[in-house]
Amino acid sequence: MSTQTILLILDLVGIFAFAVDGALTAIRTARVDIVGVLVLGLVTAIGGGIIRDVLLGVTPATFQDWRYVTVALAGGMVAFFLSSRLTRLTKPILLFDAAGLSLFVVIGAAKAIELGFGPLQAVLLGAITGVGGGTIRDVLLNRVPTVLSANSHLYAIPALLGAGTVSVAHVLGFDAGWVAVVGALLCFTIRVLALRYRWNAPRPPGVPPL
Repeated sequence: MSTQTILLILDLVGIFAFAVDGALTAIRTARVDIVGVLVLGLVTAIGGGIIRDVLLGVTPATFQDWRYVTVALAGGMVAFFLSSRLTRLTKPILLFDAAGLSLFVVIGAAKAIELGFGPLQAVLLGAITGVGGGTIRDVLLNRVPTVLSANSHLYAIPALLGAGTVSVAHVLGFDAGWVAVVGALLCFTIRVLALRYRWNAPRPPGVPPL
C-alpha cells in the first residue's frame, strides 16, 4: 500500500470520526435540527483542513475531492439517526474526538512536509488541522474551545506530540505513511489516558483549582 493511499485512508477516517463527534456535541449541547447537526458535523470535520490548506497556499482538499464532504455528511447522518442512543454516552463522543484529533494532526503535518515546509511549521500546521474544526464548532455553540480550556485533559499536547512524531521521523528519513500511523496512535493513546486519569496541563501558579 502506497504512502498516499495510507494518508488518504487516515484522512477520511478522521473526517468521519470528527463529523460524528461534532454532530453529537451539537445534539447534546444545543437545540438543533438536522441542518444544524449536519452543518456542525461538517464544520468540525473539514474546518481544520481548510484552515491548514489556506495557510499552505493550496486549494483546500475538500473542494477537490468529493469524498471529503460525502464522508463528513455520512458521519453527521450517523450521529443524527443514532443520537438517541449515543448522546447519553460521554465515552463514544470523547473517543470519536480523540480519533479525529489523532488522525488529523498527522495528516496536517505530513501534508506540510510534502509541500516543502520545515519540521516546526509542520508541527504547528498539524496541530491546527487537529484543533481547527473543533474550535470553529465550539465558537458556533458559544463555548470555550476545548483546546483553550484548563480542564481539557491534555488536548493540545497530544496533538503536538503526534505531529512532532511525523516531523522528527521525516528529518530522520523514515517513510511518512507508516510513521503517520505511529504518530496517530501516540496522540490517541495519550489523549485517552489523559481522559481516563484526568490529566491536565500545568496552570499558572496561584490560580485556584477548578
